Amino acid sequence: MAERMMKAAVLHASKDIRYEDYPAPEMKPGHVRVHVRACGICGSDVPRVLGNAAHFFPIVLGHEFSGEIVELAEDVKGFALGQRVVCASLIPCGQCPDCQLGHFSLCKHYTFIGSRIQGGMADEVVVPAANVIPFSPNRSFEEAALIEPASVALHGVLLNNFKGGGRVAVVGAGTIGIFVAQWARLLGAASVAFFDVDDDRLALAKEITGFEGVNTLKTDAAKAALALTGGAGFGDVFGVSGAPGSYHTCFAITANKAHLCFVGTPSGEITFSAAEWELINRRELSVTGSWMSYTAPFPGRAWSMCAEYLDNGRLKCDGSMVHRVFPMEKCAEAFACYEHPEQVKGRILLVNR
Repeated sequence: MAERMMKAAVLHASKDIRYEDYPAPEMKPGHVRVHVRACGICGSDVPRVLGNAAHFFPIVLGHEFSGEIVELAEDVKGFALGQRVVCASLIPCGQCPDCQLGHFSLCKHYTFIGSRIQGGMADEVVVPAANVIPFSPNRSFEEAALIEPASVALHGVLLNNFKGGGRVAVVGAGTIGIFVAQWARLLGAASVAFFDVDDDRLALAKEITGFEGVNTLKTDAAKAALALTGGAGFGDVFGVSGAPGSYHTCFAITANKAHLCFVGTPSGEITFSAAEWELINRRELSVTGSWMSYTAPFPGRAWSMCAEYLDNGRLKCDGSMVHRVFPMEKCAEAFACYEHPEQVKGRILLVNR
């Protein structure tokens, strides 16, 4: 029997991504076939396309995607053809000590849709039924494609032992930073402030969330923090940027006994002075790292909450968070936008009709 083909955005080499025929994925027991309708370009996809970060070639990227179920394996129950779904991207081994404890984000032997196996920048993807989360037909595929970054943000908020009622700082006003701010507000923050180096990002973050921001290239972050908090500093600080300078900002704006969570992945080497690092001791800071968004029961609370809050309209995932939308066949043009990342304000989506 001839191999069935589909269309996909196929990465062949650095800066060589083509929309072309590609083998359609085979159905497996316990899986569902999803017709992809919208797929976001994550910051981690950019160095795979424009740099040398891809695991292998050729590969179909894309792990922030939504679509509709078009086929179910015979052993899959609880889903229906045509159902709108978003798909969690991690496929944990389920056997290592971390998986056995429900710490799926820390799995030692995981695979990952869109980086280690075929992803969502294609007509179709076949995924385990356990990775599928339905969302309301009243919400768009474009909105649902933002659930993955929203879940990363919420995972960090939950890991930071967030209690609500206090002052929150978000260092980095990109997509995940905006979601962190939204979750902090939804979970009871008394106030939220952004810190970033880009006025346009700060303006967009304020437009979406209503929260003010501080440009740390123009204003001393520590002094601004004291002014905004009555001299105390921020009790909850989330480092989302990944830029080396942002880590210094995070420490500088903390209050005594603050909880500091690093969500962003460093984009370069970071060096701290002894006095700066000593703030961990002198302020008795609690410092937490956050990786992905998966907990027990898989895929976890962050995913179920994101779907629920999207469905009821409390989580804002609308077009204000999207920079541009390209048809999938324009994948090369979409990634070319990141040749000038300072001009990209929000997520770029690839869509199938």
